[in-house]
Amino acid sequence: MTGHTPLKLGMVGGGNDAFIGAVHRIASRIDGEFNLVAGALSSTSEKAQASGQALGLAAERTYDDFKAMAIREARLKDGIDAVAIVTPNHMHYPAAREFLKRGIHVLCDKPLTATLAEAKKLVKAAEQSDALFVLTHNYTGYPMIRQAREMVAQGALGDIRVVQAEYPQDWLTEAEESQDNKQAEWRTDPERSGAGGCVGDIGTHAFNLLSFVTGLTLESLASDLTSFVPGRRLDDNVHVMMRFQGGARGMLWSSQVAPGNENALKLRVYGPKGGLEWSQEDPNYLWFTPFGKPKRLLTRGGTGASAMAERVTRTPGGHPEGYLEAFANIYTEAAAAIRAKKRGEALPPDLHFPTVQDGLTGVQFIDACVRSSNRNGAWTSF
Repeated sequence: MTGHTPLKLGMVGGGNDAFIGAVHRIASRIDGEFNLVAGALSSTSEKAQASGQALGLAAERTYDDFKAMAIREARLKDGIDAVAIVTPNHMHYPAAREFLKRGIHVLCDKPLTATLAEAKKLVKAAEQSDALFVLTHNYTGYPMIRQAREMVAQGALGDIRVVQAEYPQDWLTEAEESQDNKQAEWRTDPERSGAGGCVGDIGTHAFNLLSFVTGLTLESLASDLTSFVPGRRLDDNVHVMMRFQGGARGMLWSSQVAPGNENALKLRVYGPKGGLEWSQEDPNYLWFTPFGKPKRLLTRGGTGASAMAERVTRTPGGHPEGYLEAFANIYTEAAAAIRAKKRGEALPPDLHFPTVQDGLTGVQFIDACVRSSNRNGAWTSF
């Protein structure tokens, strides 16, 4: 607990049986920064009301429609400070827009929007609003990822030459979307997911992570998007080669048809002075290899942990922290930014939550991958 009075949180989407909604609710509570007090938890009235009741929300603050929620909450004396948007991709833009224009801070799941046109509109809406926009790329919240970012920025590797990111899963190896799997249904539906399937769902996570750690700016890419499962309308396997400003080169692989992989997000970064390796499934460890010297293991909470990593660490070394704690770090930093905004102060410089601009870059990445693949893998400007 921080000693602050918790901020009042609303939620759009995330009703009964929605995995990511529950994750957001847990993450928002871990450090005592938010209380969920309102929600438009489903587009179906009956499910919205049942979900609100199950979560203990007052009936008058359980809404059937996110626009009605935004209008009423903005007028209430004790209305919400922020809203979490945890819907399928195609609803991110219309929902976020309604809250932003009423000055309510937004925490939105990734990708930013389903289309590039909507992403550009949402950036404009965020720029015109007094409210903050936070994109919940939760993997940037891991302490050892914060340490990797710091080491790169301080020149521990030298100028980056090579970066490799991968994120394989196996849960869509068969046609789950035809088996009444709602998570699979909307993720493989272009109307709800957008033009990218696997590339939008998890490829953007890998791209955001490599960008966050290295600070590299993408110049061009060549991609091959494949739908291996018969009848699937969106890609389920992605290969991308990348060229960055300054001469660095990169490769990215994401797949949802790779048996034996659960959530195997990995990052490798190399420069003339050394290399870094990190795995999401073993997130408390960061491997650092100075060139010509033995590989070194840096641990979360251990003697080699940096101040930046320690700032987002809760438990002593050897007590594992993982997915939910990393997600909570995004919420806690968002809360610190919201409190600073309320006081009329500049945002603390050590906050590193993803912004609407990071979201736009992610959607531009999806768009460029789709365009390149449609041109037989041609190099495509970013």
